[in-house]
Amino acid sequence: MDETLKRRVLIEGVKPEIDCGRFPVKRVVGETVTVEADLFADGHDALSAVLLHRPEGEGDWAETPMEPLGNDRWRASFAVDRLGGFRYTVEGWIDRFGSWTRDLAKKVEAGQDVAVDLRIGAGLLRDAAGRAGRSDARVLRGLAAALEDDADPERRIALARDPETTALAGRWVDRSAATRYSRELAVVVDRERARFSTWYEMFPRSAAGGSKAGPARHGSFADVEARLDYVAGMGFDVLYLPPIHPIGRTHRKGRNNARKAARDDVGSPWAIGAAEGGHTAIHPDLGTLEDFRHLVEVARAKGIEIALDVAFQAAPDHPWVAQHPEWFRRRPDGTIQYAENPPKKYEDIVPFDFETESWRELWQALEDVFEFWIDQGVTIFRVDNPHTKPLRFWVWALGRLKQRHPETIFLSEAFTRPKVMYRLAKLGFTQSYNYFPWRNGKHELTEYFTELTRTEVAEYFRPNLWPNTPDILTEALQIGGRAAFVQRFVLAATLGASYGIYGPAFELMESTPRERGGEEYLDSEKYQLRSWDLERADSLRELIGRVNRIRRENPALQSDRDLVFHGVDNDQLLAYSKTARDPRGEVENAVLVVVNLDPHHRQSGSTALDLGALGIDPEGMDDRPFQVHDLLTDARYLWQGPRNYVELDPASVPAHVFRIRRRARTEEDFDYFL
Repeated sequence: MDETLKRRVLIEGVKPEIDCGRFPVKRVVGETVTVEADLFADGHDALSAVLLHRPEGEGDWAETPMEPLGNDRWRASFAVDRLGGFRYTVEGWIDRFGSWTRDLAKKVEAGQDVAVDLRIGAGLLRDAAGRAGRSDARVLRGLAAALEDDADPERRIALARDPETTALAGRWVDRSAATRYSRELAVVVDRERARFSTWYEMFPRSAAGGSKAGPARHGSFADVEARLDYVAGMGFDVLYLPPIHPIGRTHRKGRNNARKAARDDVGSPWAIGAAEGGHTAIHPDLGTLEDFRHLVEVARAKGIEIALDVAFQAAPDHPWVAQHPEWFRRRPDGTIQYAENPPKKYEDIVPFDFETESWRELWQALEDVFEFWIDQGVTIFRVDNPHTKPLRFWVWALGRLKQRHPETIFLSEAFTRPKVMYRLAKLGFTQSYNYFPWRNGKHELTEYFTELTRTEVAEYFRPNLWPNTPDILTEALQIGGRAAFVQRFVLAATLGASYGIYGPAFELMESTPRERGGEEYLDSEKYQLRSWDLERADSLRELIGRVNRIRRENPALQSDRDLVFHGVDNDQLLAYSKTARDPRGEVENAVLVVVNLDPHHRQSGSTALDLGALGIDPEGMDDRPFQVHDLLTDARYLWQGPRNYVELDPASVPAHVFRIRRRARTEEDFDYFL
């Protein structure tokens, strides 16, 4: 008989599983992977199932018993305790001894004669003894003999139903006809900063200071070092630098993206490459490679990692243009094809031709760029426009890099179509830019973040929320004033476990567009040096530091998986919570955020809280008050039940960030919380 015909258990609906197992799910060290699956068979036999899991490359599977949830659904979890990859799958089998004990119990309760049944059970125990180790085999044979020979029927029945008997028999169950799921599924495990990170972007060349009339000089890495305390004081742990390489002179852009540059214009850092070098060279005005290494070390000592921009494009005078002309596409007139997004022309940039006959050499050279900067101590990269390069290249490059350097983090800067965005995340990017800058209304925020955090998307797509970037000054920030900046900042920092701001433009509330209807900044740092008054009295620096401290002190804000939206009877008020749970699944930290989405008017309303999501009695059996502590203002309020009044004035602080405190027993207990 074909052995496969004996495998009666069917396995379906395994979760998480991304695109039939083609792509891994994502976790960080210390997290768990909870796996569910449907397991069923013909007839009425009892089933048993295990979750099999192992680190990538190891041969032996560890097993975790799966628990039935009802309706043929089973669940188990395992922890990932190291960087790299893990594998998991599911196995199930007919549990003959479990079926026997279940049926025996039914017959006993019905008052039936079970003498023959006990003999059947004895046979099953002897079969188990034949598979068992020496000591367990001896015990199993003794149990089998007792089921057959003991004169006391009640004792025989009790022995058969003893949990220790069942456990021992289950340890040596016959799994020769077990069904294993047809796929081994994968997990990629990153370090904690992949899940929880706080980014600050700044242009090193504008770090030198200067007067309001204009910067005194081009900034350097030493100037960036001098600003590290400023960045650390606001609570950022990643300092992201736009390209630090020599900037091309051919077709260099002038201020405000002028097509012709003046003699002293510095050009766009994304026009990479000049006589001084290309993607592994440093702009001479910034310093030397040794200066950069020193910056990386000093930043790390202050708890900050340096992230670098990787933009795979070149200026027309990049050394590779002369050394490897086959890596670039030529037009019929013999000139190199510059970058275009009609009607826009980017003549200071020439894209690589990924379809060149020399693609292998090009791909290797680009991978070597990452390796070079990893050698300098950089392990976080923001990748510019990855969606304009072949997806197969990223599969190849990121796969190889993560295998050698599992600590690396890659942020995908792809503001593109959703399916392309998601595919980049699936194939290896650690974090992703997203549509947050343009989600403003209550409905669209709720809908979008429910998709990102409560669907399968959460298994592979880690959003990094940016209210602004050097390319994006949204209409909301242009017209909303200080309240809009605060509102968008609180949303980014609390909706997302990872977020970033482009500064100092953000904390100094830069809001003037280059032209009406556009999102480019007037006098953008992309094309000129800027001077920033970091000590301005109206700076958001203090608020940013307070919110980042709140994020560090509340584990609930360090993950996206427990985001829940709550009702408020005002469409201008958005309420949502995040929680952190202990190993038993109990809420140990809960943060409730309420944001006024209207930057111009005071708004009020009544909440409709999901108390269970906050770790408060969901059945309403315990109606004692609970305290909400506003971590932004230090105000404390006693609330009771799901409906509570909120009012937010954008002229002061347009948001509450409440930590849910323990219940109060009486009104007089208020001081108990302080």
